[in-house]
Amino acid sequence: MRPSTIARDAVGLGLRPVHLAALKEGAAGLGFVEIIAENFLGRSDLPRRQLHDIAARYPVVAHNVSLNLLGTDPLDRAYLRRLRHLVETHRMPWVTDHLCFSAARGIYLHDLLPVPLSSSLVPWAVDRIKAVQDALGVPFGIENASTYLRFADDDMSEVAFLRQIVEGADCQILLDINNVFVAGVNHRFDPLTYLDEVPWDRVLYVHLAGHLTRPDGLRHDTHDRPVDDDVWALYREAWHRGGPFPTLLEWDEHIPPFDVALAEAMKAIAVRA
Repeated sequence: MRPSTIARDAVGLGLRPVHLAALKEGAAGLGFVEIIAENFLGRSDLPRRQLHDIAARYPVVAHNVSLNLLGTDPLDRAYLRRLRHLVETHRMPWVTDHLCFSAARGIYLHDLLPVPLSSSLVPWAVDRIKAVQDALGVPFGIENASTYLRFADDDMSEVAFLRQIVEGADCQILLDINNVFVAGVNHRFDPLTYLDEVPWDRVLYVHLAGHLTRPDGLRHDTHDRPVDDDVWALYREAWHRGGPFPTLLEWDEHIPPFDVALAEAMKAIAVRA
């Protein structure tokens, strides 16, 4: 029986279908696997059977993209019940989703969309996140999403917005180091200042991923290439401030062979030394 807990210095990979066979065979040094929960909540039983094989070998955590935490639609209680069953079946230690909205008027928008960084939204976010955490019965973490615009109604920094919400909801954080860097470049703030204000005792784990630098200098969170050197440097700073914490690599487009993705994830061990 695989362990149900994740070591604080563990390195993990996001589960992608092209890597299923390799994962079933076993990967030395891989500490945990992250699933996109929506892929395992549909009508087909095949993904759940495949997950059963993976969860027999590695600890698994559930990452969501459609809880619509900052939307105005009612929370989907039927979805939350299915998600809780999935989590309990595979003894997942926690669940996460993004601090954003992803649906409006019953239509899912298939994107992670930003909201104003406004103190007026904090109570709304707190109430909805409390409801989600209560419904799931395990610790719940919110991820800082990558963003490409600011609102006229912003009255605080992104990290202050994040901090007020997690403290009010008494929830946890999935800190995406790549997204901190991307937002820092795009919105001209110092990513190190962001790290200084993170409540590290609430960080469940961190994400790393690759991003695209456009000709105009804007950084685009693409998850389709190796981690940028500047992001690795920021990860090292994060580790020195708040480590140890589990670390997971996301790779969603132009996915390389499993050994290449695993080697990229394992760079974290050398970088933080």
